[in-house]
Amino acid sequence: QVQLVESGGGVVQAGGSLRLSCAASGRTFSTYTMGWFRQAPGKEREFVAAISWSAGSTYCADSVKGRLTISRDNAKNTVYLQMNSLKPEDAAVYYCAASPTYYCGHDDYRYSYWGQGTQVTVSS
Repeated sequence: QVQLVESGGGVVQAGGSLRLSCAASGRTFSTYTMGWFRQAPGKEREFVAAISWSAGSTYCADSVKGRLTISRDNAKNTVYLQMNSLKPEDAAVYYCAASPTYYCGHDDYRYSYWGQGTQVTVSS
């Protein structure tokens, strides 16, 4: 069992930056693929980024490439999402997710564990 707790959300002006963190419980964190998803009001949840257990592979949605970067620190059981050049369309609840497989991609059904989410608001 893995428990995930996101933090770092808030209100930022367009063009600004935020760094989200997701702290995971459990000694097997380093074996999990980790992902970030987001959901805006009235929209379906969408994939943002994923990172393999070793951080050797990362995968980002086209809409965020070059602006949002996923990383992880297995010693701290934490995965991060650095968000730069934020746009109003980036506003959403951001969720951290963990997959106990080697899958590193955008299919949300492959992720077994989810956090409660952290709100990101981008003002124009």
